[in-house]
Amino acid sequence: MAPKRSNGTGAFPKAVEPPVPARPNPDALYAALDLGTNSCRMLIAQPKGSGFHVVDSFSKSVQLGTGLERTGRLSRSSMARTVQALRICQQKLKRNRVTHMRLVATEACRRAKNSREFIRQVRRETGLTLEIIQPEEEARLAVISCAPLVSTQTEQLLVVDIGGGSTELVWIDISSVPRRDRSAAIMRLHNGFRTTDSLFPAAKVVDWISVPLGVATLRDQFNDVEDDGARFALMSWFFEENLADFAPYKDVQARAGFQIVGTSGTVTTVAASHLGLKRYDRTKVDGLRMTSDQIDKVIRGYLDLGPTGRRQDPRIGEDRQALIMSGSAILQALLRCWPTDRLSVADRGLREGLLYAQMSAAGVLDDGPF
Repeated sequence: MAPKRSNGTGAFPKAVEPPVPARPNPDALYAALDLGTNSCRMLIAQPKGSGFHVVDSFSKSVQLGTGLERTGRLSRSSMARTVQALRICQQKLKRNRVTHMRLVATEACRRAKNSREFIRQVRRETGLTLEIIQPEEEARLAVISCAPLVSTQTEQLLVVDIGGGSTELVWIDISSVPRRDRSAAIMRLHNGFRTTDSLFPAAKVVDWISVPLGVATLRDQFNDVEDDGARFALMSWFFEENLADFAPYKDVQARAGFQIVGTSGTVTTVAASHLGLKRYDRTKVDGLRMTSDQIDKVIRGYLDLGPTGRRQDPRIGEDRQALIMSGSAILQALLRCWPTDRLSVADRGLREGLLYAQMSAAGVLDDGPF
């Protein structure tokens, strides 16, 4: 059968000009929500230069992963707490008229048997659609958020993101990238760890790992150990055991040109304690470099305080006194393994990475799409 032709059309269709792509709105707001094992956090921001300006934010400890180690499921009470927090996020998104957003969930939802049921409940009760991301994307987003903190002298970089349910480590070789381009080369990793067709100098991901132990899951593993010091030592040893398959860990690395960037509530709390801050100040913490001796001194101070003293410390508080010790155990294990005596503190992470990736893809940053 001959193909039909609409009435009035000729054998040669008229040339059609391709549509002009819509120009991005530089005033549009972007949102990033990170639902982890312990916390629900959101940023709403506007592009500004090569970065962004935060317009609104939200952070609450929802303890979504409580009981997950034991049951393999998200509990009803944990889901109810989280939905309540997400309702507040939805109200902020609506009030700010945000149309560009990524709302992601991580380790707790990756592991829970009933996570799909929970995602449907969130959609039904708040109208928000959560996306469960895989460990590699979580690691990529943490890496690009830390790019502005990378020194031009750095040739080997380890980015560590200590979460509630998992810890991501990414080892990056930027020795072949011109010094002035190193931060931008790391930002381009949002396209993937295995990108090989870039026209720009490329950062090489030597290896990365997602250890299914974060501050909440590691704490739960050793909840039955009563002695505070013994529990801390066991947590640190156990975490180090889980790094055995991380490739760069097996080889001797040069100390010169090596940098660790740590991003997490643990790292920023340790930094605030080191500075003696009575009230947390991001401008003093983000980008701070601490020596391993300074970090050890803070951790020893936490152990000396004990659980009661940590609860009364305003920089730690009731909710985080146990979590700060599991996080400190992870931090101490990392500093034993790597050839450096300094750590760069990043008060940034998954949310900032989500914002950078969205804005870069939209072409609203001064440096253009990375």
